[in-house]
Amino acid sequence: MYARLICSAGASARCFATAAIPKVRPISKILISNRGEIACRVIRTARKLGVRTVAVFSDPDEKSLHTQLADEAYRVGEAASSASYLRGEHILDIAKRSGAQAIHPGYGFLSESVEFAELCQREGIIFMGPPSSAIRDMGIKSTSKAIMAAAGVPIINGYHGEDQSDECLQREAQLIGFPLMIKAVRGGGGKGMRIAEKAEDFLTALNSARNESQKSFGDSSVLLERYVRSPRHVEVQVFADQYGEAVYLWERDCSVQRRHQKIIEEAPAPGLSEELRRELGEAAVRAAKAVGYVGAGTVEFILDKEDLSFHFMEMNTRLQVEHPISEMITGTDLVEWQIRIAAGEPLPLKQSQITRRGHAFEARIYAENPRGGFLPGAGPLRYLSTPRTSADVRVETGVREGDEVSVHYDPMIAKLVVWGENRAQALNSLVARLGEYHISGLDTNINFLIDLASHPEFQAANVHTGFIDEHFDTLFPPIAISPQQVSQAALALVFTELQAACSNGNGGQDPFLATPNARLNYSLIRTLTLKANEKVYSVAVKFDGEDVQIQVDNGDWQTIKAERVQDGGRLKIRANIDTNITTYNANVDGPSVSLFLESGKLDFELAEPKFLSAQGDQLGAGGGRVEAPMPGVLEKVLVKPGDQVKKGDSLAVLIAMKIEHILKAPKDATIKSIGGAEGKNVAKGESVITFVDEEVDK
Repeated sequence: MYARLICSAGASARCFATAAIPKVRPISKILISNRGEIACRVIRTARKLGVRTVAVFSDPDEKSLHTQLADEAYRVGEAASSASYLRGEHILDIAKRSGAQAIHPGYGFLSESVEFAELCQREGIIFMGPPSSAIRDMGIKSTSKAIMAAAGVPIINGYHGEDQSDECLQREAQLIGFPLMIKAVRGGGGKGMRIAEKAEDFLTALNSARNESQKSFGDSSVLLERYVRSPRHVEVQVFADQYGEAVYLWERDCSVQRRHQKIIEEAPAPGLSEELRRELGEAAVRAAKAVGYVGAGTVEFILDKEDLSFHFMEMNTRLQVEHPISEMITGTDLVEWQIRIAAGEPLPLKQSQITRRGHAFEARIYAENPRGGFLPGAGPLRYLSTPRTSADVRVETGVREGDEVSVHYDPMIAKLVVWGENRAQALNSLVARLGEYHISGLDTNINFLIDLASHPEFQAANVHTGFIDEHFDTLFPPIAISPQQVSQAALALVFTELQAACSNGNGGQDPFLATPNARLNYSLIRTLTLKANEKVYSVAVKFDGEDVQIQVDNGDWQTIKAERVQDGGRLKIRANIDTNITTYNANVDGPSVSLFLESGKLDFELAEPKFLSAQGDQLGAGGGRVEAPMPGVLEKVLVKPGDQVKKGDSLAVLIAMKIEHILKAPKDATIKSIGGAEGKNVAKGESVITFVDEEVDK
């Protein structure tokens, strides 16, 4: 099928069939040297074009979604990236064995590896990215700045020289002025980046940037730049073919970030004139042409939020995570463009044919704890319900309910992409769809994204890279839990118990299912102790015929009319509380209750006195067991069942995000059991060591 699509270029393709110009090379099979949502994204477009796909997987990814969607899948190694997705020669060998003519690197891993691009070229495999020379030139920040300056692309004032002595750098810093930015020349993702606010801070910041750069990139070289305080981060999507033509597909605003990493993006950038949009696009095309670029790339600019002047920052020589919002406003499929251009076709559209319509947002949904400094997390997706997709709503993901967010890779769960006729419409859609994204089993940033997208200053498009810091207090207000929300959690628990009881002993009939003639007279008094946000609530629930009565913390009894609503097997409740009729989803997983409300998710825990945790003096340690304080890998177990331990003894070593955590005994005790073998992935709160209960086990 794809061969016929190639031929559809007709005369244009034949015009280029000369010895001096690349020929069209039909691609019928692609290996994707990546995982997760980007691998799934490439597979979908390839399937549309009739192109077969080959997936590679590490041991934890053997049953992941991308391996199920691909036509073929091959093991590439162990869990660590260095032992799997970064094994370029092994991946190339799989491409040859599978008969793949091309390799799509996705983003991250090998996507910007000069060595891998060169290896593909030597072995006659198409690398679906730019030439290695372009990756090299743009990968070294000092080199790229010099090339950009020569091409007439504005660059920010700074020092990009080879003399890396302290004396030279201090002298140049004084000439640039403070505050200034210190950046690793091979940096990315915020690594090797420090800000020196004043001269006396410079050497400390310099050494810190050098150390991080050396560890991350194997090179301690840095460059210095004038620091633009709270600028906007605006980037331009470019595409170039093998015939010297290049176009831009408008710009994206990626200003709102945490830890120097993007969290929400939009296209086009708000508040720019059409003239400025053209200037940005034309500068990006000059940048691409200056390095002989081919394929998809993104040119990133710093935009002064006051005078809107812009300066080149860097070029990402790959498809970006946020490329879907460019697709939404231009009506294009950029992965299809990649496949066509890699096969030797000319650009599908000329610059004058690339139109822009409406507005789009992308929100990155991560397993992380925003209120805990955005620390990444991991664990099972025990409950997952996503918004309904359409032409205007996309969910880009590589996981399903029950899958594990691994400690070994990026904790992104999905990208939620929405489109609207204008920014206000798109933003309303984003907030609504985020409210329909329901996940339990691990921490996510969905609540934070709802608060961010609803913030008055974000709604007003007053965005910049310091947005979260500036509005920290209003983005992270104290969590207030109302008696109504406690009642909603109690209803979810009791309805779940009733449904289970009826399924087991009532012929499958649920007394609170909202269907005709399905309601029974049913009397029940249930007392619960619920915990949320470190506060404990006492709840009493009574069912009597049509009425539900709930009392919270010995307050007044409330009479509530409540019923379960059919929702594809999910728990959905309609309740009349305080004369307000509300419908909400919930998930009950053992003692955990998650309410999915308009404002986001609210988690409760059913507290049972026998299992209440006693405060130990080691994070993750309870009175009867030691729990993992965060997701990680059980590196070492230092005890065995039957061992006698003293308070403070080391029991196990947990590795999480490359940091070693030693779990210690909270008291004198006897070891009863171990929660798993060394090398096991453990979830936050999972039992690692259990002690003998002297009262029960004696």
